Amino acid sequence: MNALEIHKLEKIYSNGLHALKGIDLTIKEGDFFALLGPNGAGKSTTIGIITSLVNKSSGKISVFGLDLDRYLTKVKSYLGFVPQEINFSQFETCLDILLNQAGYYGIKRSIALLRAEKYLRELDLWDRRHDISRTLSGGLKRRLMIARSLVNEPKMLILDEPTAGVDVELRRSMWDFLVNINRNGTTILLTTHYLEEAENLCKNIAIIDKGQIIVNTTMKKLLSKLTVQTFVLDLESDFKQFPSIDDFTFCLIDPHTVEVSITKEQNLNNLFRILSEHNIRIHSMRNKSNRLEELFINLLKNKLN
Repeated sequence: MNALEIHKLEKIYSNGLHALKGIDLTIKEGDFFALLGPNGAGKSTTIGIITSLVNKSSGKISVFGLDLDRYLTKVKSYLGFVPQEINFSQFETCLDILLNQAGYYGIKRSIALLRAEKYLRELDLWDRRHDISRTLSGGLKRRLMIARSLVNEPKMLILDEPTAGVDVELRRSMWDFLVNINRNGTTILLTTHYLEEAENLCKNIAIIDKGQIIVNTTMKKLLSKLTVQTFVLDLESDFKQFPSIDDFTFCLIDPHTVEVSITKEQNLNNLFRILSEHNIRIHSMRNKSNRLEELFINLLKNKLN
């Protein structure tokens, strides 16, 4: 079964902005799907329509086989939503925020308490359950948003920039949590500006620009289109001491650090062989930027498919 089917979805705002121009999108049950695009591309409008916060102009949406217009209440019970903005009461405790959310879905208090404990524990918030939410850090507030979105145990979780403003360590732990619930059957739709996040988490991806889907494929197929990668090499010796190497393009960062660009026709083994021939030893190596970011920029520039 498909978790989400969008057919010819259009949105024209009252000011004349044509935010969505007949997009089609299908997400399979159990998928971890990325919807990416620049600011103003139509991501938030699409999510707003799916979650019934924005009225569509035309088109059709079905969630787990149910038409959104005909079965709105049932569809809402299938969905969990984490918006960009912190939108819970800053003067309620963490526990009360989850219990009140459960109440909106008619969940019995005894069950709501069990679920609240489950998700607060899983997101490392149980010890803060009686704290007023405004005392939490920005990262913990983000975690609380996720816990709140899961209290109705949705079949599909929609995340709109879930790790915005979150430090690296907390972001990684949130990734682990999301991967785990996806493995346990929850379908996830993610929008993010952290392209590394999409590359590490998602199986399939669509890129939207100016209200149109310009790419809809698997993450693996999209990354296979990358023609050049840039690596940063940390060297054990001073690079300036060595003769020029014509086979690759190097950019000196400092005496012990260089960037090198590698095309599909070249490969790392050739690079290592040539460096070895010049007695250049590599201490460590890393990607300059994640591969998806490079592709994303090229796709928006060239509208390649």
